[in-house]
Amino acid sequence: MNYLVGDIGNTSTKVSILNHNFKIKKSYNIDTNKLYKKKYINRFFKKLLSKKLNKKVLFSSVAPKVFKIIKIFFKKKNFRTFEIKDLKIKKILKINIKNFTQLGSDRIANAIGSKKIKNCLIIDFGTATTFDILKNGIYDGGVIAPGVGLSIKNLNKFTALLPLLNLSNKQKSYGKNTKEALNAGFLWGYEGLVNNIIN
Repeated sequence: MNYLVGDIGNTSTKVSILNHNFKIKKSYNIDTNKLYKKKYINRFFKKLLSKKLNKKVLFSSVAPKVFKIIKIFFKKKNFRTFEIKDLKIKKILKINIKNFTQLGSDRIANAIGSKKIKNCLIIDFGTATTFDILKNGIYDGGVIAPGVGLSIKNLNKFTALLPLLNLSNKQKSYGKNTKEALNAGFLWGYEGLVNNIIN
């Protein structure tokens, strides 16, 4: 028996097929925006439904509308779909924050996956970059910063002359043209942001 699990992010969605020992057999990625359209849902998940799947599927999601669409799709196929927060999470992971409802499912999944380490900092580079703290196996809070990809897109969107940048890690000095100057700012600025938060 195989199991289907997934992570619905703001930018991309990853779905994995697990074997009976809960080890990943294969993973698939799709742009989350495509999952708002029924034809993409059918096309993407149809190939996965032939994998002799358990009738319960589990997702973490930070895009509630997409999760709802996926849940309806699986219901029509006689599957029960759960989101991580539907489970009794506090029995699995102790959480020391002010408002559990505001904690993203992706961050909960990361913390559960890291729980055996007990004391650690978990960094997740996505649409947002998140930093989460485990102290003695207890989730103790974290930091959310804008992701570098989102920052690049927003600067291009809200300025008249700054181009959309393909970030390069080969910057040796400050820029001699606009693209080099932007690349220096994003590369070193983001490196500084990450290092300062770690510190």
